[in-house]
Amino acid sequence: MARLYHSIEELPRTIPVFPLSSVLLLPRGQLPLNVFEPRYLAMVDTALAGPRLIGMIQPRDDTSATSLKPPLTQAGCAGKITAFQETEDGRYLITLSGICRFRVARELDAVTPYRQITADYTPYANDLAVLNDPQLPRERLLTALKAYLTRRDLKADWDSAATAPPEALVNALAMLCPFEPAEKQALLEAPGWQERVDTLIALLELSGAESAGGKSMN
Repeated sequence: MARLYHSIEELPRTIPVFPLSSVLLLPRGQLPLNVFEPRYLAMVDTALAGPRLIGMIQPRDDTSATSLKPPLTQAGCAGKITAFQETEDGRYLITLSGICRFRVARELDAVTPYRQITADYTPYANDLAVLNDPQLPRERLLTALKAYLTRRDLKADWDSAATAPPEALVNALAMLCPFEPAEKQALLEAPGWQERVDTLIALLELSGAESAGGKSMN
């Protein structure tokens, strides 16, 4: 389980970042990663020797596939390595537990093979507070989710979706649904709980409306 941080002052200001397009980490979300590039293997080694924090962030454009240093979006989420496994072929299988979102104050001129930033957690200090009985329009969310998954011929564990705690459900859907990078970023940067729920439902409903006339799920 990730260490509980009681204030943003306890979080390290300098953190390594892992730029990945269409990958989203949210506070208290769980993100499994398969790490194989040498620069990111080195990043994990360094993180494990320290506070075990890594910042997940998206590249700002589509150059990430061809550029070693694509421009970064202005916001990401710091996660702590809470599970680690090394494979026989030298890969790392890790799980990041989301701690707190951050704004990029500046990128450091680092000599490490991976990138490092100065993180400003101030705009997202409330991420450290556990939500108490968050309100969720679950029926509307699941109706929108069914239409969204139908269009993509995907399935869901509806029993789990009907009973999962609100924050765990919203985090899982936001992180796992194959939204576009800009849509993932909108979910990340939603100021608070209600805004994230509204954004998630809007994205699901928009896609579901586009699929009117498609086949129904069993």
